[in-house]
Amino acid sequence: MASLPYVTASGNIERALLQIKSAATPETVSQDFVKTILGVPGGSGNQMTAYLRKIGFVGSDGKPTDIYKKFRNPSTEGWAAAQALKIGYGPLYARNEYMHRLDDTKLKGLIVEETGVEADSAVVSCVFGCIKQLKKFAKSDNNSSESTLEKPLTLDVPVTPTVHQNFERPAVEKQIGLNLGYTINLNPPATSDPAVFNAIFRALKEHLLSSSDG
Repeated sequence: MASLPYVTASGNIERALLQIKSAATPETVSQDFVKTILGVPGGSGNQMTAYLRKIGFVGSDGKPTDIYKKFRNPSTEGWAAAQALKIGYGPLYARNEYMHRLDDTKLKGLIVEETGVEADSAVVSCVFGCIKQLKKFAKSDNNSSESTLEKPLTLDVPVTPTVHQNFERPAVEKQIGLNLGYTINLNPPATSDPAVFNAIFRALKEHLLSSSDG
């Protein structure tokens, strides 16, 4: 059973996210930044600082993540909020991949199932409230939350068409030539008769040095 992230005052989520969109991106999202710039003071500010980490807006080093930065971009705001839902409430998506489409009763039931707490527990109410707040921002350009939440992230990669080419084997194959070198050692007889040497070289020419007709 997972411990799902939540803040006790879920309305602060909308306040913080709206301020994130308008304020400059900080070097680190500290408690002072959350309390002063995002306008979530006191203990609620401490909760919000931790909550932003758990939903993927802030890294373990306190620096704003790409999700944080994309949320500030109006064209990718809905995508970023949808990713935050999936990061923060992954265990619920593991139980039902269409968690964001459940009605209130079924969503609360799913939270009870995952956390193991009583149905009337404050934890269920807080988690439910936080999910509802995030869903307000998980919208695409046409204001359809489902289209953003269910559309998988794709990369624009150019596709190179596959070309199939048939190679025909030539009807007549080229004849491969083979050249060999010979080293011939002669042990001529002890004679000075030219006729003997002429006979030897004539035999070599006829039997070894002539090209074969095969």
